[in-house]
Amino acid sequence: MILPMYIFGQPVLRKQTEEIDPNNYPNLQELIQNMIETLKRSEGVGLAAPQIGLAIRMCIIDLDCISEDHPEYAGYIHAFINPEIIEVSEETCSIEEGCLSIPGIHESVKRPEKIHAKWMDENLVEHDEWVDGFLARVMQHEFDHLDGKMFIDHLSPFRKQLIKSKLIAMTKGKFSASYKCKANR
Repeated sequence: MILPMYIFGQPVLRKQTEEIDPNNYPNLQELIQNMIETLKRSEGVGLAAPQIGLAIRMCIIDLDCISEDHPEYAGYIHAFINPEIIEVSEETCSIEEGCLSIPGIHESVKRPEKIHAKWMDENLVEHDEWVDGFLARVMQHEFDHLDGKMFIDHLSPFRKQLIKSKLIAMTKGKFSASYKCKANR
C-alpha cells in the first residue's frame, strides 16, 4: 500500500522517535513492505518512518535504483530498525541532498565520509559495521529523520535564509510533488 508522504511543517518530522521492539510490533513486515512500495513510487533512495507519520526508529534505504551507474548497489534494499551511529570519521565531503518531505529543494550538505553504525535489518539480523560512500550519506540523512532533524538543519544561516520563503510556502501546502502527500493545509 502506498502511504502519504508527510511534508515539511508536519510535527512528526521534528519528533525524537522511539525504539521499537520488532518482536512485539504488530505487522512489522507489512509496514516494511508498505514503506518499500511508497519509496519506490516516490522515486527516492531513503524513507524514514516519520516521513509516513510514525515516530518510530525505522527507515528503508533502496540503492538499487542507482545500480545502473553504481553496480555495487544492485539489489540493495534494506530496512534499518533501531539504528544508531556510534562513531564518524573526521573526513567529510559535501554533496547535494534533497528530501521527499521537502520537495523541490536541493542543497549541498557536508557530512562525515564514513560512519560506524548499529542496526537490525528486515530479518531482525543485527549489524555493527563501518560504512562509507553513498550508503553512509543516505544512512546519515535517514537516521537524522529519526532524531527529528532534516538536511536543511545542516545548512548555513545564509543558505537557510535563501530557502525560507519556499519552506514557509510548503507549510501552507504550496508545493509540487509527483507522489501522495500529507501537508499542513
